[in-house]
Amino acid sequence: MVNYTAAQELALEKFGANSLEVISHYSKYPLVGNTLSIDFLGGQYILDYPSGIFKTANSFEKELSLPTQILILHYLANIAEVEETGKLISFKELPGGSIYIQPFTHRAIDPLVRFFGDKPDKLKEVVSHLGGYANSLGDVGVTIRAFPRVPVTLILWRGDDEFPASGNILFDSSASLMLPTEDYAVLASAIVARLKGLSSMI
Repeated sequence: MVNYTAAQELALEKFGANSLEVISHYSKYPLVGNTLSIDFLGGQYILDYPSGIFKTANSFEKELSLPTQILILHYLANIAEVEETGKLISFKELPGGSIYIQPFTHRAIDPLVRFFGDKPDKLKEVVSHLGGYANSLGDVGVTIRAFPRVPVTLILWRGDDEFPASGNILFDSSASLMLPTEDYAVLASAIVARLKGLSSMI
């Protein structure tokens, strides 16, 4: 079982090691007084500094899960100039990703295909509500910025009489400089869950 408490304490320590102004500059999230305004997958949150306490900006927003809070803190703690390459890679091409590709597929790719495989055009519609956009990959491909500096690309291929629908989730080749590999499993899973939830509301 993952010790989220220890992971949260370490993430908070790294978050508090830099000034709020520096964190805002590198994360591209705006300052609001002594807080950061966080837009995560369409949800609006306020993050207090230096406590690292998340508050929902609207009464109807759901509270962030602890793994998601840790994920966001990891992103905010990355104080580095990282240039996107535009080259896409799969999860297994991330450091150590080949070891965890089965759990990643189970947590993110399989749910994506199960839910949107027979209605891929719905994926484009839902992503547009989160500021995402279509690309030319697969039968239907979309890209969404889960964080301002972390684009994530989702691809679907329609099924036919011979083959079932399939899909993949890709990242910019600079991804390993932004977050640890295991965080991309959490992130991809959160994206798919959010898209599924939005789909039922649109």
